[in-house]
Amino acid sequence: MEPNTDENEGRPFDLIDGATGQIDQISKETGLQGEVAADITLPLEQRLEAYEEIIDAEVGDTTLLRARNIEREMGLRQIFLKFEGGNPTGTQKDRIAFAQAMDAIRRGFDTITVATCGNYGVAQALASWLAGLRCVIFIPDTYHTNRIKEMEQLGAEIIRAPGDYERAVAASGRMASEKDWYDGNPGGKNTTIQLKAYGEISYEIYDELRDAPYAISVPVSNGTTFAGIYKGFLSLYKRGKTSRIPRMIAGSSFQKNPIITAFLKNRPTCEDLVPDKIKETRVNEPLINWHSIDGDYALYAIRETKGWAGDASDKKMRLFSRLIREREGLDVLPASTAGLIALVEQHKKDPLPNDRYVVVLTGRKA
Repeated sequence: MEPNTDENEGRPFDLIDGATGQIDQISKETGLQGEVAADITLPLEQRLEAYEEIIDAEVGDTTLLRARNIEREMGLRQIFLKFEGGNPTGTQKDRIAFAQAMDAIRRGFDTITVATCGNYGVAQALASWLAGLRCVIFIPDTYHTNRIKEMEQLGAEIIRAPGDYERAVAASGRMASEKDWYDGNPGGKNTTIQLKAYGEISYEIYDELRDAPYAISVPVSNGTTFAGIYKGFLSLYKRGKTSRIPRMIAGSSFQKNPIITAFLKNRPTCEDLVPDKIKETRVNEPLINWHSIDGDYALYAIRETKGWAGDASDKKMRLFSRLIREREGLDVLPASTAGLIALVEQHKKDPLPNDRYVVVLTGRKA
């Protein structure tokens, strides 16, 4: 099975916005499994088995790299970088996209819908294409992501939604309810699937370290990835696999995220920010929102683990992105460094113990 190709380049995709991945490679490697999973005339069990093989081979199991050069620079004993840019479309979004596509096959849906500003849409389009599912993607009409081309080449249908991302999520959710489509949006009926999929990040870290680190830092937007990682470590601890639950550290764009604002102002729950005061830039776009859909769960995780949260300016995120590239050889989106910045800033104020720390990097640069 082959997706549409660019008539000039002869390659399936030109990944030029947000994150990069290996979509052209996965389209070749899935081979027979992809054909079986997408064939709606075959028995359900056969399709599910083929799709599960695709997930096992292509999604997750991302690199955990010891960042010795950054350790020396920051004065921390052990820092490990969990690089989610190794997923097929270049971000952690593949984890939930593929989990939801498999769930949709199992439950008999023929269409998945999501709202996106870029990366999530590409992930869900790829996962749906490999599953033989129709994919309808809502994109805010105020956004002009270059990844639309990739979504369309994967057969996704694009609907421009009036307003911002939060309103696009609402529009996608309403359409899912009206037309009996699978709702892949955060905060929807399938949030449990999403949290479980992101929990796999915790299991992979445990497999490498054989225990939980002292702390784990994550960039946050809606809070879904953050909450899923916490849920994963909580499960490991309750089953006696780890000796502790790591302190959860959240980082996001300066004064542009309800989770960080609620923590810093000691509010009991996340409160919506004023939309007109949220200014998007090329650097902060993956992080900002005025309504963090899974924000309260993320805020609970921070407080329950005695973690913390911090803001990061565009300038500092660009600086840390360059630092990671020069010191450790990873080319990451500046926004991906917000969690690391929150870790480092806390260490400057109150030196952290000699222990192990994990930093989740959620995407790669184009």
